[in-house]
Amino acid sequence: MATYKPAYNEKAVGQIVPVVIIVFLGMLYLMSAPGGSSVSFILIGVAAVAMIFWVRVIRKTIASQAPKFARREQETKNWMYDLIQDNGGFVFVAEVPGPEDKIVVRLVDSILYLRGSGGFSKEVPITGAERMQITDFKYRNGVLTLRIS
Repeated sequence: MATYKPAYNEKAVGQIVPVVIIVFLGMLYLMSAPGGSSVSFILIGVAAVAMIFWVRVIRKTIASQAPKFARREQETKNWMYDLIQDNGGFVFVAEVPGPEDKIVVRLVDSILYLRGSGGFSKEVPITGAERMQITDFKYRNGVLTLRIS
């Protein structure tokens, strides 16, 4: 499955706005010291406008960041399989994408691991298959059939 890794750290970007506000409040405190003139009020106004501008720019930048790759959950979300218990074993039937030479199947500790092409990968727990093995493997027209005994 394609995964999306953001180009920025979302927590760090979320902390930029409070830091800008704290810096602005510090500047406001320093400029409004006793004995100041009307120039300090003008500088405070300019600082307020600059802070509002940069907070809006940061928010727009965050909102415009879109994932480069969409997750491929929809393809595997509705994946279904049949697990049929017969005399002393199981028959597993499922659709697995890819050519036969790209299909990898393993049974380890009662978990059936399936891997196909295009990033397809599934794990299927099979209760009661602790000492069993895959005895038959058939793959035809995208349908995988396994006999586990």
